[in-house]
Amino acid sequence: MIVRNAHLNRWRPVIARWLARSSIDVLRVSLGLVFLAFGALKFVPGLSPVEDLVTDTMGALTLGLISGRVGLLLVATLETVVGLLLLTGRYLRLGLALLSLAMVGILSPLVLFPNRLFAGPGNAPTLEGQYVLKDLVLLAAVLVVAASASGGQVVGERDRTAPDDHRAQSPKTLDAGRQQPFKRAA
Repeated sequence: MIVRNAHLNRWRPVIARWLARSSIDVLRVSLGLVFLAFGALKFVPGLSPVEDLVTDTMGALTLGLISGRVGLLLVATLETVVGLLLLTGRYLRLGLALLSLAMVGILSPLVLFPNRLFAGPGNAPTLEGQYVLKDLVLLAAVLVVAASASGGQVVGERDRTAPDDHRAQSPKTLDAGRQQPFKRAA
């Protein structure tokens, strides 16, 4: 068992460096795929499970100026463009700005239609409510990608220690389980 742990401990810094280097890009691409897929669903009538919620939300947010199919197509276009920008990584700041706008619309049913989202037995979330609640996870992912695009980065234990600290000299101090989420790039 001790030999196995020693072998795993040798790989721990390698894995931690790969995660620090790649995890934000993997998260960005994953977000892009989600927004591209959900946006594309909204272009086909009757295919999105939240079609009615989207049209009602757009109508409420625009005070009835944009509603129905036009509102749904605008949301579909916005989500698809955001998905493509996140997937490619090009014009990322524009994509994140558009995504911020989309997140306001995506999460606004929590305020606009709470009785609709939590109409299950004992105020449990309906399918639409569960759909909107999972968007809180997407929001957290958006914040991580936005922080990275603004110069933040994943930093391991070794990168946090002071240069005169004896632990900074050993690669074994890079502990993947104790990473600080972001460090502002100098």
